[in-house]
Amino acid sequence: MRFVLAPLAGFTDAPFRLMCQEGGADLTYTEMVSAAALAHGHSPTNHLMETMAGEGPVGCQIFGANENDIAVATREISRISSRFTELNLNAGCPMKKITQCGAGAKLVEDPAKIGRLLKVMKENTDLPITLKTRIGPHPQNTNIFEILDAAQEAGISGLTVHARYTSQCHGGPVHLDVLEEVVRRARVPVTGNGSVVDAKTAQEMAKTGVESIMIGRGCLANPHLFAELKASFRPASDTPAPSAPNALSLCARHLDYVLAFRELLATRFPGDHVPSVDGFASVKMHVHLFRYFNGRPGAAALRARLNSIRTLAEIRSVLAAAART
Repeated sequence: MRFVLAPLAGFTDAPFRLMCQEGGADLTYTEMVSAAALAHGHSPTNHLMETMAGEGPVGCQIFGANENDIAVATREISRISSRFTELNLNAGCPMKKITQCGAGAKLVEDPAKIGRLLKVMKENTDLPITLKTRIGPHPQNTNIFEILDAAQEAGISGLTVHARYTSQCHGGPVHLDVLEEVVRRARVPVTGNGSVVDAKTAQEMAKTGVESIMIGRGCLANPHLFAELKASFRPASDTPAPSAPNALSLCARHLDYVLAFRELLATRFPGDHVPSVDGFASVKMHVHLFRYFNGRPGAAALRARLNSIRTLAEIRSVLAAAART
């Protein structure tokens, strides 16, 4: 079984992708890239597509609803296609700022439009084209099979299905029975997605016959989760998975990658505004520090301190204090 890191806005930048690949992920994705922003020359959007030395297979995910924007963005990404193994269309994000422009999960309501967007992508790149979507807008409209037909007609190379309805957002039951039927009907590899957080939930999803399992929120506090899940699929007699690094070592390595990534951006985009070391480190590490240290002794006091972090020195001070507890 292959395990894949989901594209997560605000999380799956190059440093975190690298952490997850070291933790066993077989494939990762960029954060969602706006086709409109890329088509209209918004330079900071290019930062989302930067990769670091040592990254393994990376897919680029875009979102949008305008065919011309999708075409231009696809051609732009093709110029740096050597970084990516595939180009993925997001037709599943339920966040209002995405759906209000007709993109993301709003596309689930119109399978034919999904097919047209995928066809435009296919016509403008040699990269394999894939789709990430949901099983339907709501329980009264399970139209994933119409989406599947339109996507396969457009020539996709793979499909990722978040086995929930748009109306469920990220909560409620995962409809594995529908996912299993998608796998049965599909002529392309299917990746399953939705609340896989441990060996039990991974094994349940694997029963649907998917070729890969995508992990999203479940790995945010533990980028080593991929290796742990892989170990659960091996016979008991095989070598067990290595122990997960502790939170302090994870944080220290993640911080090193964040600082290296900031230098990479400053070098590649000398005309763009790249935040100061303090600003970049505090913003990029803030969301991760909360998760890495969740459940540790003195977590309440630590959370209060994390809320006020503004500099690299303060981050290092927090790590040093945590090491003493």
